[in-house]
Amino acid sequence: MRPQGAHRLLRSSPMPAADVISAPIRDFLSEGTRTGKVAWIANDGRPLAAPIWFVVDGDELVFTTAVASAKGRAITRDPRVVLVVDLEEDPYAFVQVQGEAVVSTDPGELLEMATRIGSRYMGADRAEEFGRRNGVPGEYVVRLRPTRVISTLDVTG
Repeated sequence: MRPQGAHRLLRSSPMPAADVISAPIRDFLSEGTRTGKVAWIANDGRPLAAPIWFVVDGDELVFTTAVASAKGRAITRDPRVVLVVDLEEDPYAFVQVQGEAVVSTDPGELLEMATRIGSRYMGADRAEEFGRRNGVPGEYVVRLRPTRVISTLDVTG
């Protein structure tokens, strides 16, 4: 059941069966303050990407974005997105999560997720500040539900 304010665009073709995010991949995605790079297709067909802060919530990756942002507009038009997280030092690693985004404007979920994201990237002492600043009307909670996960956790090994 979707939270209040959740949106999902229905597609005429079925989505592939979802990959489950394994424990090693979940650990990699959750470690430290690694940023994600989310990519989507613009209205005119151009591929676009932007860095984001995110958290892992079960088998979903969660971030927030402004409803009026390029990401927000694109995701509501076409929910297919990809998120890449990498380690830029030895042993070099990456995880690519392809999937379908589901957006929500539920105020409680928005405040909770913005606060969790704030805790991860700003520290526990600034989590509530970040949550109050970003968990406001005009923002989406975006839940990336994986359909495919590709990873190499040790490129040099």
